[in-house]
Amino acid sequence: MPGRYNKDLGLNRKISRRDFLNGMSLAIGGSLLGACSTDVPGVISRPGPGYYPPTLTGMRGSHDGSFEVAHQLRDGSLGPLLAQPLETGEVYDLAVVGGGISGLSAAYFFRRAAAPDARMIVLDNHDDFGGHAKRNEFHHDGQMFLLNGGTMELEAPSQYSAEAQQMLRELGVDRQRFYQSIEPYRDHYRTRGMGSATFFDRETFGADRLITGYNQRPWKEFLADAPLAPKAKEDVVRLYEAEIDYMPDLGDAEKKERLARMSYRDFLLGPAGCHEDVAKFLNARSHGLFCMGIDAVPAYYAWNMHYPGFSGMKLVPLVPEHLIDEPGGQHGRENPDRADEGDPTLHFPDGNATVARLLVRSLIPASAPGSTMEDIVTARVEYGRLDEADSTARIRLNSTVVQVRQGADSAEDGATVEVMYIRNGRAERVRARNVVLACWNYVIPHIVPQLPAPQKEALGYGIKAPIVYTSVLLRNWEAFERLGVSNVYAPGSYHSSFNLEDPVYVGDYQPPLEPTDPAMVHMVRTPCAPGLPRKEQHIAGRNDLLTTPFETFEQNIRDQLARTLSGGGFDPAGDILAITVNRWPHGYTYNYNSLYDPVEWALGTPDDRAFVVGRQRFGRITIANADASGSSHTDGAINEAYRAVNELLDDV
Repeated sequence: MPGRYNKDLGLNRKISRRDFLNGMSLAIGGSLLGACSTDVPGVISRPGPGYYPPTLTGMRGSHDGSFEVAHQLRDGSLGPLLAQPLETGEVYDLAVVGGGISGLSAAYFFRRAAAPDARMIVLDNHDDFGGHAKRNEFHHDGQMFLLNGGTMELEAPSQYSAEAQQMLRELGVDRQRFYQSIEPYRDHYRTRGMGSATFFDRETFGADRLITGYNQRPWKEFLADAPLAPKAKEDVVRLYEAEIDYMPDLGDAEKKERLARMSYRDFLLGPAGCHEDVAKFLNARSHGLFCMGIDAVPAYYAWNMHYPGFSGMKLVPLVPEHLIDEPGGQHGRENPDRADEGDPTLHFPDGNATVARLLVRSLIPASAPGSTMEDIVTARVEYGRLDEADSTARIRLNSTVVQVRQGADSAEDGATVEVMYIRNGRAERVRARNVVLACWNYVIPHIVPQLPAPQKEALGYGIKAPIVYTSVLLRNWEAFERLGVSNVYAPGSYHSSFNLEDPVYVGDYQPPLEPTDPAMVHMVRTPCAPGLPRKEQHIAGRNDLLTTPFETFEQNIRDQLARTLSGGGFDPAGDILAITVNRWPHGYTYNYNSLYDPVEWALGTPDDRAFVVGRQRFGRITIANADASGSSHTDGAINEAYRAVNELLDDV
């Protein structure tokens, strides 16, 4: 039966399943020849015409070949590989470790502040630039389809720092022009009678059932056919509609203190007196933001984010100014109404990969044609132009930095920092007068062992949260329309949510609009380990992602879509054209949580927070990344790049 079922799901069908291995493109059933040109046998010196990572499907994100060297460095097993690096003879004014948005922004700010002809190199371990801002690009019947494989959007962009807003303007991001271009399609699915639904799976709830009208119909009506215990249905209605104070004997401050030290799950099952099924139903509501279920999210955060159960608690809202100077992503800790003020979220078709591409084009104009935010969306980047010797800015991919070392004379004029990296199994070394580390905090102590012990301890404090963004290209979306569904909350399923991508019209990128046309589906998975402490959950989830093969993902994707959309006639064997799994074992930045971290770190801004201690300058080396901001949002990454570069400017 399993074999028969797998055949029904379409696991035997030929779809696009490509992966990158050590810089070479491999396709199931064939290979891409001439992907790279080589000067030294066995060493890829520069990408050739066939090298174009955005179109690769299969397992992406932290793909095979991007993390193995770093793991060997962590384990101390690189051995003699580091003893005799190839001396490139290259000397730069700035070397940036990490080609994500923070690293690219650091190069941008350095050039703008230092000199237009400053020589810079950006080194990155992935086969593509952008870090988490990954572009998934599909082509079918002559039409381009885009989706973000990571960083999704510019959230509340008018609240970005002045420096971040200025950089985006200089790159050509015009918010008002963008809003005007997408306005005609903003309610594309709603005008067709489509909306939200919940899928209850049989493994968790005892029956497979798709119920439409989630957060739209009256709760009693919505829950009538839900496979929940009768008391649980009553409890959900009560949580959403009744105004009850579940801590009547406590004052405002006492309630908040208790909620800060209690998980939302414990609040539901304790003071709120709910049935266990309620916790199951609401468990994944926090997945997309926290990469954890409600067992690891403070009830205080749940209250502040308008989760149900608090409308009668008489809690005084946070003042709008609270955490106003912190970057985006302070979910549950800031005034939610203030956080949503100003211009709405800006979501390019490929997410913030557009921002990364704009930065690359600004640094290396020959890398992509055009000059606007519209034309970069459909532009094909020439990867062969990223690392040319005569360019003042270079981006070197497939290069994992393993050592950054400065000498005792680092304060003297003309002193340089040695930067060693592994590329195609060989150690190479460049030198730079200044270095910005825009890689993940956790790896920095391994590549700069000279750092003071307290700083290394601070850098290793947080554990990045694992997450998966899966992109699926469908032949059509007729099943969604028949069911009246555009997005699905699936609290017990492999992916806890999925949605049809909104049609985002930007310049020449104009996806088709009819249900008979192809469409992109965005799916989110956060591999949690409920019941474990937060950091242990993240580690367990990371290990899950690193050991789960693409075939397991594909089977679960097909099974979930088939079971959820079966009532609309969805055919997983015939309707799925391509799948890209963007796994991020080291995903979201570690945000402070009052259940597991000092409460003053979670709810305030003291200078002893680990990320503040960890980002201190060390000689000619500064640190810029989203981790250094305590936020996984793009403005945090840009802000830290600006700070890190300015820390170096006195010596330029």
